[in-house]
Amino acid sequence: MEKTGLDPSDPVGVSFWIISAAMLAATYFFFVERDRAVGKWKTSLTVAAMVTGIAALHYFYMRGVWVETGESPTVFRYVDWLLTVPLQIVEFYLILTAIAVVGASLFWRLLIASVVMLLAGFVGETNIANGGLLWGGFIVGTAAWVYIIYEIFAGEASKINASQGTQASKSAFNALRWIVTVGWAIYPLGYILGYAGMLEGDGTLNLIYNLADFVNKIAFGVVIWAAATSDESRA
Repeated sequence: MEKTGLDPSDPVGVSFWIISAAMLAATYFFFVERDRAVGKWKTSLTVAAMVTGIAALHYFYMRGVWVETGESPTVFRYVDWLLTVPLQIVEFYLILTAIAVVGASLFWRLLIASVVMLLAGFVGETNIANGGLLWGGFIVGTAAWVYIIYEIFAGEASKINASQGTQASKSAFNALRWIVTVGWAIYPLGYILGYAGMLEGDGTLNLIYNLADFVNKIAFGVVIWAAATSDESRA
């Protein structure tokens, strides 16, 4: 029988539906709350709203692909990540520019690393039949992710935050870097489990990716919102 809509007994389809609504609600919330922020924190909240807004748009499409075909919407997912993940990396730079004069080289290093991470993952996931590209893409993408972690924990970004940050900026920066470390670890974990034959079909892999997006994109924005609207940031 041809599918005509979302099957309520399909947990993957339902997860796409829930996250579509959650991303849309988060976008509205961050946009409205922007008026409570001051100075450069307004830009940070705008970027947070852009991240969830772009994700909401893509989740509506990804939900349709899954419902109609039952296949993993890999291309849509990576288009979403190629837009939203660099924006999340930009948030680190925006936090630092709100408290100090920061060189553009830091911005470009973080941005390029995030793009390399995603392009490598995309090449790997769209060339599943080629084991070399599948796991080569994973290794390159993971290396870029590890570099980002190094930069925000021990590199220039971390040093600027530690030496010049305010209480609000330090709190946001620390929370965001743990999201990038622990939250983003869900993606390579799903990649390994999905393509090492440990998961059956595309359903569980998509559930893992959907959960990761729900936590990382919305929680990422909530951290920015909490810092942007704190009494200390408006002092």
